[in-house]
Amino acid sequence: MVFHMKTTLNISDSVMRELKREAAKQGCTMSELVERALRSLLQKQPTAQKLPPLPEFDMGVTKVDVADRDALYEAMKGQ
Repeated sequence: MVFHMKTTLNISDSVMRELKREAAKQGCTMSELVERALRSLLQKQPTAQKLPPLPEFDMGVTKVDVADRDALYEAMKGQ
């Protein structure tokens, strides 16, 4: 047996108009639509998994100052 509880909600006129329109479009009652929306909102959200740390690489000492355009061009010519 399914039990339903009646309640009173204060919903703005604009939201109520959209709710009525959407319920008619989906061929269901406004109550059904609101209940579906609430169930969707209240469903347990999957917990975010902690990602493993990114690998670190020791690339040694920098060979060129990337802010120095001339040094960059020289380094690219040498390769």
